[in-house]
Amino acid sequence: MQASDRFNINSQLEHLQAKYVGTGHADLNRFEWAVNIQRDSYASYVGHYPVLAYFALAENESIGRERYNFMQIVGDGGQTKSGCGDGFGHNFLVFDGTVA
Repeated sequence: MQASDRFNINSQLEHLQAKYVGTGHADLNRFEWAVNIQRDSYASYVGHYPVLAYFALAENESIGRERYNFMQIVGDGGQTKSGCGDGFGHNFLVFDGTVA
């Protein structure tokens, strides 16, 4: 690998990190990275109806209620480290990498 290839790869990575929030950067800590993953996952669940229907069936809730609950989690911005405490039994990554 030549020096010019390395520079090109690094410039492409910097471009992606500037364009997309979830790709991270050098100063991103574990908690912020976990929050990005969690937020993107729940946003994907809300956006894909069959997955949302699966979660609703598994939790014996209506699809609208599940969508509302997931949107509350997405809107939270991941400010809670040890779970959301909403009483619905959702698991969240905590700072040390374990599941709450």
